Amino acid sequence: MRASLDTNAVIHFYRAGLQDILFRFFDEGVFIYEQIRDIELENHGKDILEQVDADIEAGKIEKYSTERLKELGVFKIFENNVHENRMLYETGDLGEVYAIALAQTIGAYCLVTDDIKQGGPYMSLMQFDDDIMPFTFADILIFRYLIGDANASRTVKDFNLINARSGLNWAFRSQVTKFIKRFWADPYRQEDLKWMQEMVTQKEIAVKTKFMELKELL
Repeated sequence: MRASLDTNAVIHFYRAGLQDILFRFFDEGVFIYEQIRDIELENHGKDILEQVDADIEAGKIEKYSTERLKELGVFKIFENNVHENRMLYETGDLGEVYAIALAQTIGAYCLVTDDIKQGGPYMSLMQFDDDIMPFTFADILIFRYLIGDANASRTVKDFNLINARSGLNWAFRSQVTKFIKRFWADPYRQEDLKWMQEMVTQKEIAVKTKFMELKELL
């Protein structure tokens, strides 16, 4: 999978020192638009910029500039996507707008964002007829656990670390419940359920057992 990153997702993973989870999970590429690096992170994530720049230099994160989009012949498409998304979201959601527009333009099927407010990108993308699949950091940690790349204890510890370092005040039990509802029990979109079912079959995941093991620690 490949993903476009929103500002807050970058900050949360990097502040916890868990950014490598992103690179392993999205093994086909991780992308940001230059505005997120040059403005959003400059304003809100100065403490992680050195690490982010090092990963851009190392090729772990691919930064798309306006010039590159023009070279690829897709800048007008990107501009139109930005315009359409700016009409949907609040002024303060500019980072999310660029992240979504980039995903739509280059075909990065996934968006990583922790903006879960009603009417925000995460909730809206689940209800729109859109090809973009949004993930929060909690979603990624739970998927990593389900496919066997981390045990239940590690998953809870990593969630708590991200939660504490970014002052999010999220409850993991609530995030697990939302995850099960969205991807398994009562999905907003049938595409999400189908994607989850295919992963369960491919990875031979004992879903009920895995969730029982996780809930025992909550």
